[in-house]
Amino acid sequence: QLDPFYASIILFAGRAWDAITDPVVGFFISKTSWTRFGRLMPWIIFSTPFAVISYFLIWFVPDISRGQVMWYLIFYCIFQTLVTCFHVPYSALTMFISREQSERDSATAYRMTVEVLGTVLGTAIQGQIVGKVITPCIESPLFIGKTNSSVAMEELNMTHDTGSLTDTRNAYMIAAGVIGGLYILCAVILSVGVREKRESSELQSDEPVSFFQGLKLVMNHGAYIKLIAGFLFTSLAFMLLEGNFALFCTYTLGFRNEFQNILLAIMLSATLTIPLWQWFLTRFGKKTAVYVGISSAIPFLIMVAVLDSNLIVTYIVAVAAGISVAAAFLLPWSMLPDVIDDFKLQHPDSHGHEAIFFSFYVFFTKFTSGVSLGISTLSLDFAGYQTRGCSQPSEVNFTLKMLVSAVPVGLILLGLLLFKLYPIDEEKRRKNKKALQDLR
Repeated sequence: QLDPFYASIILFAGRAWDAITDPVVGFFISKTSWTRFGRLMPWIIFSTPFAVISYFLIWFVPDISRGQVMWYLIFYCIFQTLVTCFHVPYSALTMFISREQSERDSATAYRMTVEVLGTVLGTAIQGQIVGKVITPCIESPLFIGKTNSSVAMEELNMTHDTGSLTDTRNAYMIAAGVIGGLYILCAVILSVGVREKRESSELQSDEPVSFFQGLKLVMNHGAYIKLIAGFLFTSLAFMLLEGNFALFCTYTLGFRNEFQNILLAIMLSATLTIPLWQWFLTRFGKKTAVYVGISSAIPFLIMVAVLDSNLIVTYIVAVAAGISVAAAFLLPWSMLPDVIDDFKLQHPDSHGHEAIFFSFYVFFTKFTSGVSLGISTLSLDFAGYQTRGCSQPSEVNFTLKMLVSAVPVGLILLGLLLFKLYPIDEEKRRKNKKALQDLR
């Protein structure tokens, strides 16, 4: 029941806070000494219980008339920090479990498959538990004024019904508890089942350097900057699509009761096709896989905006979008270890920077989510979006078409152009592998 303005402030402040915490956590991880559990695993183990508690408190409604904004701002920032303490070392584990490029690529494929599957599971859990609480849409005041319908007025009053609000609060708390339990279960499986190999990330000539020296070296590495730039725009394209697709299905296409199934089709398609892209990149190379995989969404995104509302076409577009989402999930993460190998060859006397590479990668993932949220919120607000309205003005429908079609297509093309500048092709990758073996 917060004002949407304050909700936006909380979300934007949390993303700004991430800009600080991601590199800071990367710094502390790079300075962490090796323990019998490894260097990364203690961060994952000790952050998990506090992350679950803070996540649960995000969905808790405190019984205070004032201070709710500060409550959610504080716990949202705490949760983002603790997720960073999990996600940065978790992502960097790829570099600490094997020296072999093929094994790291395979591990990345498995990781991204299960991450997408986790997204499907989380969406299903949250959607089914919260979706059981019926929250009616609100007819516009103009419609109510014209018809003077007692039914419409009654529906409007229902939205403020205390019992309905209590049920909704309880549903969110139950969903938070279930997802928190899954978080703990997955962290236990990870900590028990994975062992870091110290020798996997180190070379014979390694000498420690300061964090800020390392940060300067990392951010001056051309291959890393070009990869991040391409990753930034393609991620933003797919986050805009995912973030607005439910509204697009509900209002523009008129499939109010189908959007959860359509979203599920996207995510299941992504889950099932990640192994396909893993095979494709080993067969034809990663740069080729990027061009083919991510660009394959373009004709379908244009189709859904141009053609009339059709449920079958929408499902076809959803499956096609999922195939491209799989490529967008997998390929940039699969290319990052190659960049780190290239960095090690250019700076053989510098080590321990894996966490810095991954922390900025994690940050840009969150950053694109924040930018996507900002673009969507401001565009829809400017177009006159009615919160929980039964229908929307024509300007909103046009804006939604732009947000799921024209804008993502433009961002994908820009991202692919930047990927063209990425210097590590398959020949370069093989040369780097041989040079690293010689150096070790």
